[in-house]
Amino acid sequence: MALDIVSYGRRGPGGTLRLGVDQIAQIQRTVGRAPEVMVKVSGGGRDVGGVEAHLRYIGRHGKLPIEPDEGLTRQGRGAPKEITADWQLELCRSQYKPKPAPGQKDTRAKLVHNIVLSMPAGTPPDKVRAAARVFARENFALQYRYAMVLHTDQPHPHVHLVVKCEHEFEPGKRLYIRKDTLRQWREQFAALMREQGVAANATPRQVRGQTRKPYRDAIHHRLRALRAFGQLPPSDRTRYRPPKTSIFMRAKLESLLQAPRSGRGAVDVGQEKMRNTRREVVADWRATADALRRRGEADLADQVDRFTARMPAVQTDAQWIADRWREAEKSRAPEHAPASPPQPHVR
Repeated sequence: MALDIVSYGRRGPGGTLRLGVDQIAQIQRTVGRAPEVMVKVSGGGRDVGGVEAHLRYIGRHGKLPIEPDEGLTRQGRGAPKEITADWQLELCRSQYKPKPAPGQKDTRAKLVHNIVLSMPAGTPPDKVRAAARVFARENFALQYRYAMVLHTDQPHPHVHLVVKCEHEFEPGKRLYIRKDTLRQWREQFAALMREQGVAANATPRQVRGQTRKPYRDAIHHRLRALRAFGQLPPSDRTRYRPPKTSIFMRAKLESLLQAPRSGRGAVDVGQEKMRNTRREVVADWRATADALRRRGEADLADQVDRFTARMPAVQTDAQWIADRWREAEKSRAPEHAPASPPQPHVR
C-alpha cells in the first residue's frame, strides 16, 4: 500500500482496518505536520585521499571537532589523516584498483558511506547531535567504524556521518544501504528526536501530498542556470552567483526549455504514474478516516479529511520548471519588458 499507516494497521473480521496506538500517534503527527527528518546518503570515498578530503570538508579544515566512534574528539588539520590511519583504510583492497578514465563510471567499491542526518530550521542543534550519537551507536558500534560532525552554518542543523563500509570483525562483510534501509533509518532517527523532546516524523513524501522530489544537486544547478540566464522571473532570483554551467547541463537546460515550445509533451512524463499514486494515497487516507470514526476518533478523522483535501495538485519537476519558464516569458513581453535586462546579483 502507498500509505504506511494503513499498511501497518491490522485487519479484523471482514477485512476491517484496525489501528493501534502507534498508528494513531503517527496519524496525529502527519496531519499535524510535525517536522520531517531527513536521512540521505550523500556519496562516499573510494580511496583514502577521497575519504580524507571529505573529513577535512565536514571538519571545516580543522575548525570543527570530529567525533569518532571511540569517543575521543579530534580536531585540527591532522585529524582526517589520523582517523583514516586508525581505520586502516590503506588495507582495503578496493582502493588500489585503478581510477577510471575521464568520462567513465567509477566502479570501485566505496571505502566509506557519507550519510547526512538533518532536521528543519529551528531544531536545537544539541538535540540533533545527541540523537545522531545514539543513531550511530545503535547501527554501527562494534561493527563499522564511524565519525560524525555537527554543522550549524545553515538554518537546518545537520550531522555528517562517515561510516566505514567494511566490517571490523567479519572479513568480506560490507555495509549496503538500500531504499528500505533508509526508510528504517528515517523512522529510527525520528523516534530518537522525539526521545529528545523534539516533535519529529518520518513519512513518505507521497503520503504528505508532496509530488515533486527534493531537488538533487543537478536540478539545483539547472535552476540556478535558469536564474542566471534570465529565464526565471526576478522575484525568483537568489543571491547565488551565476554558476559555471557545463556543456552537458546547458544541453539539458535547452532540451527542457524547448519541450513546451515544440509540443512534444516531455513535461508530462510520469504524470499518469503520479496521479495513480495520489489516488492510492487518497484512498488509504479515506480508509484511515473511516477506521478512526469506528474507534470514536471523530475529531482526528475530520483532521484527516481536511489534510487530504488540502493536498497540492500533482505536478512533475518538469511541469513546475516549465510553468516558471512560461511566467518568465510573460514577464519579458514587450509591454512588461524592463528598460534593461535584470542582472544577476554579484557578491
